[in-house]
Amino acid sequence: MNGILDHTMIRVAELEESLSWYEQNLAYEEKDRFEGDDFTIVYIGPAEMHEDGALLELTHNEGETDHELGDAWGHVAVRVEDVNDAYYELMDNGVEDYRPPEENPGYAFVKDPDGHEIEIVQRDHGARWSLDHTMIRVEDADEALGYWTRKFEYDEVGRWEADSFANYFLEPRDAPEEAMSLELTYNYDGRTYTMGDAWGHLCVRIDDLQEDWDQLMTREAPDYRDPESCDNLYAFTKDQDGHEIELIERDTSADSLFPF
Repeated sequence: MNGILDHTMIRVAELEESLSWYEQNLAYEEKDRFEGDDFTIVYIGPAEMHEDGALLELTHNEGETDHELGDAWGHVAVRVEDVNDAYYELMDNGVEDYRPPEENPGYAFVKDPDGHEIEIVQRDHGARWSLDHTMIRVEDADEALGYWTRKFEYDEVGRWEADSFANYFLEPRDAPEEAMSLELTYNYDGRTYTMGDAWGHLCVRIDDLQEDWDQLMTREAPDYRDPESCDNLYAFTKDQDGHEIELIERDTSADSLFPF
């Protein structure tokens, strides 16, 4: 198994407001949409994104406008050529000042209308504003690293260790540099985290849903929502801390991004 990260799903209170925010500020465009009976899913991303670049999935559930962010999920990060220029471009667009680059040399943060944090990082690859990584917080670094190494065959490609915390970056083996990475943040003080419901899941793009699911079961991944319970269209497992991980086959040449 060597699946890249396909998308990160977040829940939003007002779909059109969120779409407008990402379109106006990050130049994202709608890639595909699915209308359910009481929910809507929209995939968005840069116009010229790499075929192995990750999408952002916005999910809106009818009648739900108050989502809890929790703290088990951290942020998504987007790529730009110059952090300072990009941040103040967003300020000129009317985005609220949150964590400017002067406070964080080399990066900055803004928030979307629902409070999801978006890190801005400087990269020399990938489309402007494309997803660079998604950060999640873990309660045991050894368990988390072991999970992604054993279950999904991800490699540690970078780390940064401070006095009170560490960041670990993971990717599939031989992933293109345009693919999204996973950042695990581990705080040394033994704190625990709450999931909330404003964040949904990470999604791993795999080659064969049933075969890869069976492999995960052999590797003792949690059996959360197996393919049969999802009409053999997708499946879900969880990591050691409860972050949901979707498995999906993706035909990038198909008319629809959805496996329906």
